[in-house]
Amino acid sequence: MFEVIFLQFLNGLDKGSAYALIALGLTLVFGTLGVVNFAHGALFMLGAFCAVAFRQLITLETVTTDPEKLSPWGAPVEIREPLVQTWFGDFGAVLVNYSVIVSLLLAIPVMLFVGVAMERGLIKHFYKRPHAEQILVTFGLAIVLGELVKAIFGPNPHPQPMPDTFRGAADIGAFLGMQAGVITYPLWRLIYFLFSAAIIGAVFAFLQFTTFGMVVRAGMADRETVGLLGINIDRRFTIMFGIAATVAGMAGVMYTPLLPPNYTLGMEFLVISFVVVVVGGMGSLPGAVAAGFLLGILQSFASMTQVKAIVPGIDQIIIYLIAVVILLVRPRGLLGRRGVMEA
Repeated sequence: MFEVIFLQFLNGLDKGSAYALIALGLTLVFGTLGVVNFAHGALFMLGAFCAVAFRQLITLETVTTDPEKLSPWGAPVEIREPLVQTWFGDFGAVLVNYSVIVSLLLAIPVMLFVGVAMERGLIKHFYKRPHAEQILVTFGLAIVLGELVKAIFGPNPHPQPMPDTFRGAADIGAFLGMQAGVITYPLWRLIYFLFSAAIIGAVFAFLQFTTFGMVVRAGMADRETVGLLGINIDRRFTIMFGIAATVAGMAGVMYTPLLPPNYTLGMEFLVISFVVVVVGGMGSLPGAVAAGFLLGILQSFASMTQVKAIVPGIDQIIIYLIAVVILLVRPRGLLGRRGVMEA
């Protein structure tokens, strides 16, 4: 029984990693700009399609024929090989094998540019508008981005293979000193969790220990005073919007081997991520991360057969039930600032 519970806990960390990364970006945007960004899930989707586009590019094939090998019909056999492998040999083969990881190098500048362009081109015009208008315009933007991806890549999912090195499972039980083979877990899911933890840690370290981050935190607390000191806080907040978009995009890239992306991917994560943000506390970065992992773990345990046998369908609604309970008891969320979402 311990093995089952431990595996479900690991599943919860895996789900919670994705929730926490997206919710972290949402909270950065709300905390700095005060904007409820319903297009943030679309940024997660765009990051995933950076990985799709990169793999499609490097797997373009060159076709040659081998006159020494004939088909049953007597024609020379066609030999298909990725173009990068033809050009770069073994290094090209490595690029194809590790396309998901290498595509992060493409996703970072692309998502940073998309985030800055989105903020400068659209979001900045809605800073002082009601949240309802912000939700409408960003939700509309999310739909537009989804339809653009659908028009370019089609409506079907695009499976992205993980590198051969990371296929298979890790023997967690042996690592913990237990009998070998008792507790095993997919290696790429562990990598995604460690990747998420590293990104979350990097964001917190950036905000906590750099001058830029300290100014941003001060601007989140009192924007007008920071502006009176002669600091261009608007430009720093624009950069933070770009960083939030980059975090969402990187999360999407690394998630592609776990869930083949299609144009609806952003919407699938968006609603849950907003629930995570509200439960953690609007504007609270630690709250967003804590709530992401908490709700991921609870959803994982609710999906157990034994639990669903008692309460059918509980895995589909557990996140919303927990959100209702927490907000009834503590309207500002687990770690939200006093006065936020409270009467």
